[in-house]
Amino acid sequence: MSLDFPSADEALALVRRLDPGHCRVKVGKELFTSSGPGLVETLAGQGFDVFLDMKFHDIPNTVAGACRAAVRLGVWMMNIHASGGRSMLEAARAAVDSSGHRPLLIGVTVLTSLTSADLSDIGVSENATDHVVRLARLAESSGLDGVVCSPQEVAMLRQGLGDRFVLVTPGIRPAGAANDDQRRIMTPSQAIRAGSDFLVIGRPITQAPDPLQALLDIEKEMNAVGR
Repeated sequence: MSLDFPSADEALALVRRLDPGHCRVKVGKELFTSSGPGLVETLAGQGFDVFLDMKFHDIPNTVAGACRAAVRLGVWMMNIHASGGRSMLEAARAAVDSSGHRPLLIGVTVLTSLTSADLSDIGVSENATDHVVRLARLAESSGLDGVVCSPQEVAMLRQGLGDRFVLVTPGIRPAGAANDDQRRIMTPSQAIRAGSDFLVIGRPITQAPDPLQALLDIEKEMNAVGR
């Protein structure tokens, strides 16, 4: 579940209403920038697996150092931009492997807020789907554990990269929920049927009148798929 809040106080107020046995939590750029590593350690201390969603993208040495720092926080999963290139991806892999704790290292392909037209604006001639495939294959060949992708690309990537490659999918919206700023979306059950391993869900839970009930309803929908 995405803790998309501007402060630790707001994030922890929600977390106190949840159960680590029913979800993991994602800490992204805004919350990490405002609250720092201490919040990640607090969440881990409360029994939550933490996905550190910083999307590192820099020169290889800098990304490797950032990954080592993230590992020391005890995170369960972390991500880096696959578009950073093979040298950066391999440096991140080596940094994580050299540490005692080994979180999942996931590559970011194409953000779910982007369309093929948006990619064209930044000079990418491929459509969004083809670019996701290219970056996913680069991540896999560079030793990453999986990728973040739109649920609409999951079935294709699952077929091409096999069952062991981890697919993490944001852009999940229960039936009837607002799309917000997501473009390429699916419902939880659709994403699980397509082959997603982990679903990233934020506002449909965090902005619900009863967040725990919203979480349990989504969990029930996912379990009904039977994967």
